[in-house]
Amino acid sequence: MINANLRKALFAAALVAGLGTVPFAQAYAQDSAAAASKGDNQTVAGKADDTWITTKVKSEFAANKSVKATDISVSTTEGVVTLTGTVATAKEKSHAEMIAKKIKGVKSVDASGLTVSAAAADK
Repeated sequence: MINANLRKALFAAALVAGLGTVPFAQAYAQDSAAAASKGDNQTVAGKADDTWITTKVKSEFAANKSVKATDISVSTTEGVVTLTGTVATAKEKSHAEMIAKKIKGVKSVDASGLTVSAAAADK
């Protein structure tokens, strides 16, 4: 019968040698694959990509004189950019959509929440 201290030492040696990490790595990979296959939760990498896209779209709006960035809200979910707010003209709306579509990683742009102001529509 192996005493408890020797068993602990052998277990620790096996971990250091990497023998105990293989089942853990396999279990982790299976858990990760199962979580990814559900599709209901976005991965951290996906959320980071969405945050980057949102930030990039906002910065492109701010750098572009034909779009008033302060009046447009931008959000991104799974690569789909959603624009909401009010713009002065239909041309500004289409320009905002075009800018967003050009950003790397953007799958599509939903600008249905982007409205042309009533003052511009009356002209």
